[in-house]
This record gives sequence, structure tokens and C-alpha cells, in this order.
Amino acid sequence: MRISAFSDVSLRVLMLLSTQTELLTTRELATLVGTPYNHVSKAVLKLRQMGLLLAMRGRSGGVRISAKGLQATVGSVLRILDDHTDVAACEAASGDCPLAHGCGLRGALNQAREAFYASLDNVTISSLAATPPAGPVFVTLHTRQNG
Repeated sequence: MRISAFSDVSLRVLMLLSTQTELLTTRELATLVGTPYNHVSKAVLKLRQMGLLLAMRGRSGGVRISAKGLQATVGSVLRILDDHTDVAACEAASGDCPLAHGCGLRGALNQAREAFYASLDNVTISSLAATPPAGPVFVTLHTRQNG
């Protein structure tokens, strides 16, 4: 399965915001997720409409993830964000596929897509991004001795 570019950007925004305590502007988000501003702004708008993000307007405004966004599962988010077009292009140049009447491919592929989403129904947004460790990270360096 492959998710849409829009879903990918949206999930990256949610993952990033799940580790933040402060408000981030859409421009800051675009830089941090490495995606053009207009793509991120569309994703932020949709995620706000879904209740997954909270937005504060004004000079010191920005967005943050909501409690609902932290608890949302990847499967439930993708079901809404992904366009639900058929996985297979069941059309011929002249119109409908000539095999459409006796073909079970479309139904089988739709079941596979739902199985893909179902496999992500136990993965919450908050579990996707690891929070940075608090305090120093100790590293042990090993050197090679010539001998």
C-alpha cells in the first residue's frame, strides 16, 4: 500500500507536534518537516477541521496537537485523509473495463486497503515519535590500537 503525499505530510506534522510543548507556526512546521509551506498549510487546515490540532491566532499564535490528536490512531487518520479512489484503475480507454462484470480484483484490493488501515488502528500518533532523552547522552568511544 502507498499513502498519498497529503497523508504523509499530515502524519509528519502530527508526529512533530506530538513531541512539542510550544506553539509552532505553519512556516516553522514546513521547515521542520521539509515540505513546502502551502502543502503544510493545507494539511494543518484539514487536521484542525478534524479536531487533531488547536490553532491560536495572533502575533504569538501557532498550532499544537490536541488531546484528540495524541490519542488518534494512524489507521483512523488515514481513512479520512487518503482519497478513497479505487486502488486499481478499472477503466479502458473507451470507458469501463470490459472485465468489470465478472472481476473480483477491485473488491479484493479494497479489502487489502482496509486490512492495511486496520493494521494501523493500534498505533497512536503519540507513539510514533520518540521524545528526545532528558539530560546528557553518554557515549563510549572505542579506539583501535595498532599492533
